[in-house]
Amino acid sequence: MSQPATASFEQQVADLRVYLLKFARLQLRNEAWAEDAVSETVLAALSKPQGFQQRSQLKTWLVGILKHKIIDALRHHGREVCVSNGSPDEQADPLDDMAFRANGHHAEKPADWGNPEQDLHSRQFFEVLEACTDRLPAVQGRLFLMREWLELSSEDICKELSLTPTNLYVQLHRARLRLRECLELNWFARPKTP
Repeated sequence: MSQPATASFEQQVADLRVYLLKFARLQLRNEAWAEDAVSETVLAALSKPQGFQQRSQLKTWLVGILKHKIIDALRHHGREVCVSNGSPDEQADPLDDMAFRANGHHAEKPADWGNPEQDLHSRQFFEVLEACTDRLPAVQGRLFLMREWLELSSEDICKELSLTPTNLYVQLHRARLRLRECLELNWFARPKTP
């Protein structure tokens, strides 16, 4: 690899450090552990740049490395991981009153989502999904990403964070409702261009 390409690769990795750190903080809830996980990710990427074969975006490749570093950190630190109780505002779910009637049925029919399979291939969709995920309350966002992005089992999440399965399922349900509302407003309800 020539020197200019290496410098460019190094700069691109450095430019993504803030994004990686944000995600690591959300998952680990400990500044030092997050810094360590991101540093290990950056070092791994820079020590083996040939591992990035440009089959995906650099950001995706780095996040894949970070995912393993976060799981390692969670296992290493065991029960030291803290989940904040959050503020009362964070725990109140504004969708609880609006999304369902007293009998438990939806208050209104969900919006037509068009062809989700086609949208999955759209980079813009993933940018909107990421923005919606970032807007979740911190606890819900962390649990959702642990389950769906890190692909940890519900049992492992409950054990790691000292949660009951019922509490986990309620929080995941609320996160999914908020994501659905955000996606309906910011992606599926927008005017389609021909």
